[in-house]
Amino acid sequence: MNIQSPQRAAHAYVQRLVAPPERVFPLLCPVREADWIEGWRPTFVASDSGVGETDCVFATAAEPHDAIWYVTRHEPDAGFIEMLKITPGVTACRFTIGLHAMAQGCDATVTYRHTSLGTPAGDAFVASFTAEHYVAFMRDWEARLNHYLVHGTALQGARD
Repeated sequence: MNIQSPQRAAHAYVQRLVAPPERVFPLLCPVREADWIEGWRPTFVASDSGVGETDCVFATAAEPHDAIWYVTRHEPDAGFIEMLKITPGVTACRFTIGLHAMAQGCDATVTYRHTSLGTPAGDAFVASFTAEHYVAFMRDWEARLNHYLVHGTALQGARD
């Protein structure tokens, strides 16, 4: 048995979105994200409803093996979703989004907590998951989601 102290990186970011939670929440789904994230194409989705739900499982391309995502909580009325993402041989991740209604639109608190699976690839990934990297990732995601909410189309290419 190999028990060790975890190598982790966890970051949270609050996005400011231009629509209310009830309009944003359905877009936080492995199927609907393809509407607003350029190039988002899960390789597999297992869903009773055809969209995100509790116990939905999906896979996305990753190295050295596809990442497996499992939706553990899907609470539209509360504006909350939680998923586990396992990239075999690299990391295990707990991912949450909580939506909070504002006077105009909503705030989305997006949190990733990556834990290395004790491999050089996992340790390197965790080390590279810096606050600076995360803020850039979240700002891009925020711009893409807001563009879709305003225009109804995916933002193409890199954002300005």
